[in-house]
Order: sequence, then structure tokens, then C-alpha cells
Amino acid sequence: MFELQYFTPDDFDQMIGWFDSKREYIQWGGGGFGYPLTRSKLHSHIEGANQEGSKKFIFKLVETETGKAAGHISLESIDRENRSARVCRVLVGDDSMRGKGIGQAMMDEILKTAFGEHQLHRVSLGVYDFNYSAIKCYEKAGFQKEGLKRDVQRYEDEYWNLWEMSILEDEWKKKVDIYQS
Repeated sequence: MFELQYFTPDDFDQMIGWFDSKREYIQWGGGGFGYPLTRSKLHSHIEGANQEGSKKFIFKLVETETGKAAGHISLESIDRENRSARVCRVLVGDDSMRGKGIGQAMMDEILKTAFGEHQLHRVSLGVYDFNYSAIKCYEKAGFQKEGLKRDVQRYEDEYWNLWEMSILEDEWKKKVDIYQS
């Protein structure tokens, strides 16, 4: 069993240690964070987050039995007027936990937070087109591809394409109802 808990400065060193390469780091943070990840950048990232009325909620996924953090995910760009937000910075950080449904658990929990707690109507995300396991995970969670943004991220001598995906509240409710029946 897993649950989302707020990401705090106590989690910074573990998060920094989860990145084995610049490529993996850029996939997680895009160009916005700059390489390498530092405690200072993480402090800036969580500033103003996880408070009532915040536009950003940042979590770690914790295995409830052991208390061990297995991943990181955030709900950002929360627009209360339009009832929308964006899932960002998804990472199954612990290599030993990859391929065990942790990504799916994170998506299920963040969507419960988005549609249940925050009463949103639309949740979107972006994923690089070569990240097949993430795309499969997001589709299983109910996200649909909306379009491909070409050459959005430069990494060394190549450019990466990004799939835009989203899920609407009625689609999520139908999915949840199916599993509860």
C-alpha cells in the first residue's frame, strides 16, 4: 500500500541521489531546473507549495508498511477558475521499485488528490515520446494523447518530442466506478 506525503527539505538528499545521469534528470525536470539538481533548486521548487490556496502541491510516494519513499510527483499550475492542473516531475526514484506498479500507484493517488480533494475538471501532463513505459502507465490511468509537440527539448545533439496528454473528471469517475464495482 502507498500514500502521498508532502515533499519536504528532509527529502532533498534522497531526491538528489535518485538521478544517475543528466539525461534522466532532464527527463524529470525538463530544462527548467538546470543541471545538476541542488538543495538550493529544490528549496526554490517547494517555496509556496503545499499550502491552502497554493498553485503547486509536491509529494513523495511512501510505502506505508516501511515508510520508505519510492517516488516523487507534483500537481502544479493549479487553475481554480478553470478547475485544471498539470501533473509534473513524475519519478520512480528507487531503482529496486521500478517495474512494480509504483508509477501506477502514484498516478492513482495524484488523480484522487486532483479530482477528489481539489475538485478539478481537467488534469494534463507532458511525456517524452520515447518514454514508452510512462506513456503506457498514463494511458492505463486514463490519460489520452492530445497531440505531439515536436522538438521541444534539446539534449546534447538531439531534440525530444513531447506528447501532451489529459484526463477529464468524468473519465476518471467512470474508471474509478469500474474498479469499485
